[in-house]
Amino acid sequence: MTEILLPLLSATLINNLVLHWPLGVDPLLAAEGRNQVHALGLATACLMLIVGTLGYLIEQWLLVPAELTSLRLFVWLPLSVLLVRPLLRLLARTFPSLPFDGLWPMLVGNAGILGVTLLNSRDGSGLGQAIAGSLGAGLGFWLVLSLFDDLRQRVLGNNIPQPFRGLPIQLISAGLMAVAFLGLRGLVKT
Repeated sequence: MTEILLPLLSATLINNLVLHWPLGVDPLLAAEGRNQVHALGLATACLMLIVGTLGYLIEQWLLVPAELTSLRLFVWLPLSVLLVRPLLRLLARTFPSLPFDGLWPMLVGNAGILGVTLLNSRDGSGLGQAIAGSLGAGLGFWLVLSLFDDLRQRVLGNNIPQPFRGLPIQLISAGLMAVAFLGLRGLVKT
């Protein structure tokens, strides 16, 4: 049980893809509005889980036996791009109250989705840990996206000097959030 729970917590809180590894920062800065944040978080979490799991299975069952591991990126990139449209349609039917329209460019350009599969292949762990790591990365992305949107709403109401308005204060806020998540480093000992 701890073999699954520890990678899940580690990927969600400690080795967060957005804050620890700077992957997936573009959608973080682009998403605005409570509903769009949750739609993007849900879609990204599902896509990371699916692509991370399928990427691990394709690598272990196809690429490693055929000794074609150098083609990993050429297999994983089309896999992630081809799954975006069907996933968004399925999620739009399942959750009609969330706006999944217009999320396609943010999901295709999210480097975190490809980063999950690369981290899963680098670890050399089993399928359960790959699934837990992919799910944890998706949930961690959703958590950071929600927290960052709340922080952005609080900053909008404050009197900020002119040079820091917009993107500079957002980047400073993301840096401070990364430092706060860095405090969770000693939470899980492996």
